[in-house]
Amino acid sequence: MRARLALLALGAAALVAAKPPLRFQPDPSSVIAAEIAFNRLAQQKGQWTAFAETAADDAVMFVPQRVLAKDWLKKQANPAVSVSWSPSIVYVSCDGNLAASSGNWTQPDGTVGYFTTIWRRDKKGRWQWILDHGDTLATPRATPEFMSGKVATCKRGPDGPPPPPAPGKKGDMPPPPDESLVWNADGATDGSRQVTVRMWTGAAYETVIDDRVKAGS
Repeated sequence: MRARLALLALGAAALVAAKPPLRFQPDPSSVIAAEIAFNRLAQQKGQWTAFAETAADDAVMFVPQRVLAKDWLKKQANPAVSVSWSPSIVYVSCDGNLAASSGNWTQPDGTVGYFTTIWRRDKKGRWQWILDHGDTLATPRATPEFMSGKVATCKRGPDGPPPPPAPGKKGDMPPPPDESLVWNADGATDGSRQVTVRMWTGAAYETVIDDRVKAGS
């Protein structure tokens, strides 16, 4: 397991060091590596510090109301010990620019829960989170033996999204999102919310994440 995590970390470092092209390989392992690095940063520098340093400027979170993450985070003090988490599964868009991860978290007091995080690449190709949410559970979700990843298809369907456009010449605008992975986060005034992620299969959108949080959770 340690060797596998080391390989993932090296892969993430290579992505940062390389000059990013207009399009990226839809590689779930790079998202898993980003999650592992995110959790490690939280243990080393503090929970909310890690969240702030890895968030995009337009990232949102629920506390339980929906807030602009960086505005909320700059007012928070780090807890003495950070929550710890690990992804179980990752979904990546056809063009490799958007991803969703989901897994379990554990508080220092033993409280457990789940999370879903939406990731987007920045202009340099680094993964930044744009949505983070989760909820407590009485018992943790079943954890698979191995972390897994799935990639949306680029195949055009009769009623589905077109495949991503080919990269243009140097200096052209980058291609628009391919819409093979779409997400939605709806929050109510009572604190309840629903976060869904749908992935294009080539024939239809499949709902791969459907998180429903009750009011007061």
